[in-house]
Amino acid sequence: MITCEEAAIICNKAQYREATLWESIKLRIHLLICKVCASYAKKNAKLTTLCQKASLRGFSEDEKMKIKDRLRNS
Repeated sequence: MITCEEAAIICNKAQYREATLWESIKLRIHLLICKVCASYAKKNAKLTTLCQKASLRGFSEDEKMKIKDRLRNS
């Protein structure tokens, strides 16, 4: 059986479809037994869904440079 720490890592990987089949199986078994991790997985999935709906994006390199220049010149 995996630890809660390992379950959290696999849960995060699974959110981005980076977990292997074996990792996913181990995670599902762990989530059946550990209600704390099951709650974490549910909240993690909800957060991912909300971020996708919000269409969040990071700054471009050009935008980052402009912000840095403004901060230096302030």
